[in-house]
Amino acid sequence: MTIRWTYAFIDRPRSGFRAACDFWTAATDTRLSELRGEHKEFVTLLPEDADAYVKAQAVESGPGGAHLDFCVDDVAQFASAAVRLGASVVTDLGSLVVLRSPGGQLFCADPWRGQASRPDVVQGSRLDQVCLDVPPSSYGTEVAFWSTLLASWDTRPGSLPEFHVVQPPSGLPVRLLLQRLDEERPVSAHLDLACADPATTRARHEALGAVFVSGFSGWTVMRDPAGGLYCLTSRDPATGAVRSRSPRTA
Repeated sequence: MTIRWTYAFIDRPRSGFRAACDFWTAATDTRLSELRGEHKEFVTLLPEDADAYVKAQAVESGPGGAHLDFCVDDVAQFASAAVRLGASVVTDLGSLVVLRSPGGQLFCADPWRGQASRPDVVQGSRLDQVCLDVPPSSYGTEVAFWSTLLASWDTRPGSLPEFHVVQPPSGLPVRLLLQRLDEERPVSAHLDLACADPATTRARHEALGAVFVSGFSGWTVMRDPAGGLYCLTSRDPATGAVRSRSPRTA
């Protein structure tokens, strides 16, 4: 079972959806596709000379967050494998299956349509990671689930016990990081960008309307104009590799 492509999905409340789309297209140097879906809730961020790997969705309830889509040759096979490992099916549309991991994180399986060209780094940064924020009671189960489902990916512990990296083969645009929280709350997810110089990227994003939340050694927490949290991390945007030792970006 080969995963051919990955999408990072930006999930934002409908009230802030347009603001989120304006910000993220500017931050990633893309343009918006036509809106689609029954309620015009989906849109793709289109790069100039490569295949898209970022999409956005307007959600009707909750704060939103992020999720991954996996493009595969056989959607039913991938969904069945996920269910055998403990996932549950939320919606089965045949060509698209929405699933929920054992810990509660949504993700999707849809058909591969020949995507192969990863966009270039944009002004020193690349949106390249979805981070799952997992409560302690679900962390071990989530690590086991994703490590087994994505068996062809490089799965390894981070530099501290509360982090686990699931890195795709070369060429796939989005990787996965699991973070064990200090408190019990529902699993959620946010976006991470790899930055050659996080301070420079922070200044650029603030000029686009983002707000600084907090800073740590190796990562900076930001809030986009729609209220969504994301992080700027000290990793090589071309490769995703860590340039300095940090538990958050290991």
